Amino acid sequence: MPKIIKKESLSELVYRYRIDAPRIAKMRKAGQFVIVRATTDGERIPLTIANANAAEGWIELIFQVAGKSTKILSILMVGNEIIDLAGPLGRPTHIERFGRCLCIGGGVGVAPLYPITHALKAAGNEITTIIGARSSNLLLLEHEMKELSDRFIVCTDDGSRGVKGFAADSVKTLLAEGEKFDFSVIIGPAMMMRVTAGITVAAGIKTTVSLNPIMIDGTGMCGGCRVTVGGETRFACVDGPEFDAAKIDWDGMIKRLNGYRSFERTSLEKHNCIVTGRPA
Repeated sequence: MPKIIKKESLSELVYRYRIDAPRIAKMRKAGQFVIVRATTDGERIPLTIANANAAEGWIELIFQVAGKSTKILSILMVGNEIIDLAGPLGRPTHIERFGRCLCIGGGVGVAPLYPITHALKAAGNEITTIIGARSSNLLLLEHEMKELSDRFIVCTDDGSRGVKGFAADSVKTLLAEGEKFDFSVIIGPAMMMRVTAGITVAAGIKTTVSLNPIMIDGTGMCGGCRVTVGGETRFACVDGPEFDAAKIDWDGMIKRLNGYRSFERTSLEKHNCIVTGRPA
């Protein structure tokens, strides 16, 4: 079984695991993900492959503790084995020499943005990167993303680092300065993607977003990750996770995401009570 060979805390409730997975490391491409089951009684959760080394046989996963399953995953230690690790799954990012690329990541979305930005840079594109978070202590992969970028912008909601404001605000500033872009990729919370993509699409920039709907089997059988794109039903696990931002039914996707929030909170609360022995 795959074994954790390195564990690192990146920020509050965000972890980076390096996992021994030579077959996946050899096959994976930018934009793809794996399905992880941490323990025998755990759920299957999708996590983007944030980095990989085919020669050394490892992949890296970055995740935020948001519910019971990620909480269980977070307590594993170096040397522990993961019960199931399936992948690589999903369609790889379409990479070509577009020209001037705008790469935008919000929160934990910076993790899946990293391998895509790396691939775009390797293809000869000029990279402008914007990464954002609520505050400076929640910024991810700042050094790594800066190294890949010809222009690098950090923004925080509270102004504790970089520009005060949202990623969308920084995009507006760049466009107001007369900057032109041939392609944009945006990854982050659903509302952040919706608002920011609305600006880039309106500016005539071809824009791709990576969607994060509820996903269970990763093969298109369960239907949990269905989204409406261009008026047609698509499954993020096999048809995505990346789609043309201009064609997404954002209202439908966000409504489905929010429909599971109460169940996720209840499951996490019950798990915490069992672990601590305190009543709910």
